[in-house]
Amino acid sequence: MTYIVNEKCIKCKLMDCVEVCPVDCFYEGKNMLVIKPDECIDCGVCEPECPVDAIEPDTNVGIEKWLEINTKYSEIWPNISEKKDPPKDNENYKNEKNKFEKYFKENL
Repeated sequence: MTYIVNEKCIKCKLMDCVEVCPVDCFYEGKNMLVIKPDECIDCGVCEPECPVDAIEPDTNVGIEKWLEINTKYSEIWPNISEKKDPPKDNENYKNEKNKFEKYFKENL
């Protein structure tokens, strides 16, 4: 098992999870974070730190797409080990649906 970041992180990117990760397995894209599954030690400390519930175990039903996205972009995006300020307008996006289709950026 590993943890993954899902669509709820897009445009919110609050980064409370980054501070508590003991192995620095988070990677930062333009408007979201991902977890590198091969580096995650399944400790689970990041999951309750996310105020928008954007982190979940890969054993949850229907998250295969997000496991693929986390795997792919953690190989491309830079590692992040310190919390940064969230986007200024992040509150506007917390409860929005279909954020992947609307806002996801590969940041390539």
